[in-house]
Amino acid sequence: MRRPCPLRIMALVITVAVTWIVVSILLGGLGFPRIQQLFTSQENSVTAEPRARKYKCGLPQPCPEEHLAFRVVSGAANVIGPKICLEDRMLMSSVKDNVGRGLNIALVNGVNGDLIEARAFDMWAGDVNDLLKFIRPLHEGTLVFVASYDDPATKMNEETRKLFSELGSKNVKDLAFRDSWVFVGAKGVQNKSPFEQHVKNSKHTNKYEGWPEALEMEGCIPRRPAAS
Repeated sequence: MRRPCPLRIMALVITVAVTWIVVSILLGGLGFPRIQQLFTSQENSVTAEPRARKYKCGLPQPCPEEHLAFRVVSGAANVIGPKICLEDRMLMSSVKDNVGRGLNIALVNGVNGDLIEARAFDMWAGDVNDLLKFIRPLHEGTLVFVASYDDPATKMNEETRKLFSELGSKNVKDLAFRDSWVFVGAKGVQNKSPFEQHVKNSKHTNKYEGWPEALEMEGCIPRRPAAS
């Protein structure tokens, strides 16, 4: 009987060993990286960029001390409702089920930032006297957050515009049917508010069919000093 040639035995052993190593690599065994990782260079590896940090109400940077962070978003056409956020608390939104067509208004204590009351007023088919009763008796320093939805102006009268103007609005006098409007004012302000945006309803510039684009405004409002 012929003995196996040592060279053949060695070749067989090498073949088995190489096969075992290849299978181990493919299956990720023995701590070897997978085949695709072997062909991935450091330059081609994708590193996820860190997310930009967001602060209260999604602001890109924190507000100074003794300031209130806010974000006000008007409604989009008559489909997506408005939002009013203050100090990371959602005061009005569709999720909270407290928004509606017309003007969405949140009254806030200017000293501590507490919500006083939030209501929606239908400015197409509602009674403007309900709105007047809401904003006439405001106390000095009360913050007023306003976000339009669908139509903010059809039922507006001169007294309504005058009251909002006294709260610091410069655009309310021009507010019309289906305009987009966001505004933050206060009872007793001496100057016009820096927190106001207004887009006219125009078929030439409207983003939606029959409505202009939605507006989004954010910022930091100084707290009112507590009465001594």
